[in-house]
Amino acid sequence: MHELTNTIVKNISAKRAGQSESGTTPPSVNDFRTIFISDVHLGTKDCKAKQLNNFLKHYSCNELYLVGDIIDGWKMRSGIYWNKQFNRFVRRVLKLSKKGTPVFYITGNHDEFLRRFANNRFENIQLLNKKIHITQDAKRILVIHGDQFDGVTRCSRWLKFIGDHGYEFLMMLNRLYNRIRANYGFGYWSLASFLKHNIKRAKQYIHDYEDAVTLAVKKQNFDGVICGHIHHAAIKDSEGFQYLNTGDWVESCTAIVEEHSGEFRLIHWLTDPNNTAVEPHKAAKIKAPSPALA
Repeated sequence: MHELTNTIVKNISAKRAGQSESGTTPPSVNDFRTIFISDVHLGTKDCKAKQLNNFLKHYSCNELYLVGDIIDGWKMRSGIYWNKQFNRFVRRVLKLSKKGTPVFYITGNHDEFLRRFANNRFENIQLLNKKIHITQDAKRILVIHGDQFDGVTRCSRWLKFIGDHGYEFLMMLNRLYNRIRANYGFGYWSLASFLKHNIKRAKQYIHDYEDAVTLAVKKQNFDGVICGHIHHAAIKDSEGFQYLNTGDWVESCTAIVEEHSGEFRLIHWLTDPNNTAVEPHKAAKIKAPSPALA
């Protein structure tokens, strides 16, 4: 009887401490096996580094993937724009790596100057052009930025130049519009995302890109692909193959996360209930990028 009482007391104590009967601490609801983010574009005025820092402060992971275009080398050629939020993001990543979290930096087209240094390790940070990620349920996922499948960026540097400056002009209009919204107490709204959802040629481009990536990677006998590049977050299943796009931290503030079970989930940080940076009186007014007009 005395032994039975001791066993019950031990089990109750373990549960109160947040532990299982085996003595291991179960994962928190805010803890993931893996976090994938891309298209941060440090060095640009539209980078949402503050929101990204809040996201990484709230969520933890066993592994962190930076899936390309983290630094915008194209923009920094014409002048360097840098603020304290960018420094905080860099320090946060370095702090995670020093604490033992493996960080995989996958190069993109805007930080292509790093590609010649690929396959190098800097303490707990690996610089790679692509990587095979094995999920908890043993699926093989190719992690790559995705510009390799974009005919515009691969075939014509002139078209790439026009597209880059056109996008920059669009984001300038977006900044002006959101300043007006902020004056009236409304949250961020993405003009670029609205155009992507409502212009036929833009929607066709996204559809063609997703098909090209899916077809190419599927032929290599992978179970899925995680990419970025087009700033359009998505999780799609097609005949057992998963296409996952991380989105960006310029317009939508999205990330792909892998649960400890191996399942993937898309997080929209701007509308995430855990986003404590949103002021209570504004939370109801903030809308995720959608095809609807503000």
